[in-house]
Amino acid sequence: QVDVVESGGGLVQAGGSLRLSCAASGRTFRSYNVGWFRQAPGKEREFVAAINWSGRSTKYADSVKGRFTISRDNAKNTVYLQMNSLKPDDTAVYYCAADLGDIATIRPSTYDSWGQGTQVTVSS
Repeated sequence: QVDVVESGGGLVQAGGSLRLSCAASGRTFRSYNVGWFRQAPGKEREFVAAINWSGRSTKYADSVKGRFTISRDNAKNTVYLQMNSLKPDDTAVYYCAADLGDIATIRPSTYDSWGQGTQVTVSS
């Protein structure tokens, strides 16, 4: 397992942007696939985006395609989630998760290292 910490959440108006960061400790982070998930009050945790260890493969939930971009800088042990054109429905706690599997998946159960989450609130 690896320790991951999210940052960058906050309050933003609809249409605005935020960039979340997922920072990890340890030199092996470059070997991990990383996913972003979110959970709104009263709802189940849902997949947002994922990136494989090399950064060459990415996946997005349909609800964020064209608005969110996941990327990574392995030299900085950090994965980013750039969120543009934010909507009130994007309000949630956003979690970063890491996994050593063969591919980056959309299933929360495949990830074994989770951060504490960062709150994103989008006002209308």
